[in-house]
Amino acid sequence: MQKSCRLLSAAAAGALLWLALAPQARAQEKKKNYKDAAEFTAYDAVTKDLGANPPQFAKAVTDLDAWKQKYPDSEFKDERAALYVQAYAGTNQPGKALDQSAELMARDLNTVYPGAEGAPTVIRILYNAVWAIGQLPDPTPDQVAAGDKAANALNGYDQKLPNVTDAQWAQLRADMQQKAQAALLYTAMLPGNQAYSKKDYAAAEAGYTKALQQYPNNAAISYQLGLTLRAEAAAGQTDKFALAVYHFQRAAVLDPTLGNPKNDPKQVQTYADNAYIRLHGATDGLDQLKEMVKQSAMPPADFKIKTATEVAAEKQAEFEKSNPQLALWMKIKGQLADTNGDQYFASQLKDAAVPQLRGTLVEAKPECRPKELLVAVPLPDAQQPLRSEITLKLDAPLTGKPELNAEFHWEGVPSAFSKDPFMLTMDTAKDKIEGLKVTPCVPGGAKKTGVTKKGVTKKKR
Repeated sequence: MQKSCRLLSAAAAGALLWLALAPQARAQEKKKNYKDAAEFTAYDAVTKDLGANPPQFAKAVTDLDAWKQKYPDSEFKDERAALYVQAYAGTNQPGKALDQSAELMARDLNTVYPGAEGAPTVIRILYNAVWAIGQLPDPTPDQVAAGDKAANALNGYDQKLPNVTDAQWAQLRADMQQKAQAALLYTAMLPGNQAYSKKDYAAAEAGYTKALQQYPNNAAISYQLGLTLRAEAAAGQTDKFALAVYHFQRAAVLDPTLGNPKNDPKQVQTYADNAYIRLHGATDGLDQLKEMVKQSAMPPADFKIKTATEVAAEKQAEFEKSNPQLALWMKIKGQLADTNGDQYFASQLKDAAVPQLRGTLVEAKPECRPKELLVAVPLPDAQQPLRSEITLKLDAPLTGKPELNAEFHWEGVPSAFSKDPFMLTMDTAKDKIEGLKVTPCVPGGAKKTGVTKKGVTKKKR
């Protein structure tokens, strides 16, 4: 952000301003008097330092100090102060340049440097003050106020400079406005930036939120606010991650190339999309969010993105509602398969009545009139062949042959458990079994009887 506010110093302001300033100096000479010839020489030395190609800023500071020391009450104190601003900026001393500018602005620059003749000096001071605030990473409140004052004055300055064409003035004024607006954005973001650098994320959130209210369509602020909210979420305020995603998406909508020197329009959007997916677990709802962020810099008061955990919980609740018996078994099996499965069985499951379960008969022992049923409890997408997980031991044999691979229901009491291979044994009353189709047993290999000629019964094969 500082680079975006880096403004023209005295040298960078170029020959246009310097040439415009020369007539002003001569005009002032007619109204003011030097103490003596030596003062004129001192003044002339500074103007030559700044007018050199390239300008000699360091020498100008030295010559200004010498002039000020020898002639502290010079009639040209105001002109000297303006030259100090220019020299400090040229020697990359933004704090001194801004402080000197603040002293002059406190007196009203248009009064200190009146009319068309003073306009170049006014613009030069404002330019350098605006440049200076953008170079200070931790300015004082007074310096921020001075920077804002200079930026607002420069942004609205409309008094055309003498000795420049309309085209030159239009070009210069456009640059003035661009630099001023960048400085105002910088100072607006400064409280957030300062707090963020100190990891004071609550203060950073407040600072960026206030800046966003001033600049609702600025992608950089939205992005920085997103980073701040993400940091707060990582520190435990998990509800703020959804807000972070909102602002990341908002930044991507406003400027997909934000912060990317290669101008890849997918980079910020990809980051924002991935943030959504990490939170929600899928892309459903993402298109609606992208449309929402176009409408407002801030999310609505009831804004929420369901987390992947919340989505899973809703799906589980729906599953349990529509498949209560299968859901019950999955909970039991999950506990049994866990590290403490044996302890869970012994302390909570053994000899406890279990509500009705549903499963698929895999094997009956024996096939006809069995007293033992091996049962699988498959998920809806389970593959064949099914593997038995439960053994039902009946209190009495069934009356026929049960149909295999058919679903049925039962109630029972767990009596034994083996983790490897996994098997839960349940004691079940015959009358607690429902829906199991049983057919009469066909005597396999049974011997038939007949009568011989002698009337003696014998078995036929």
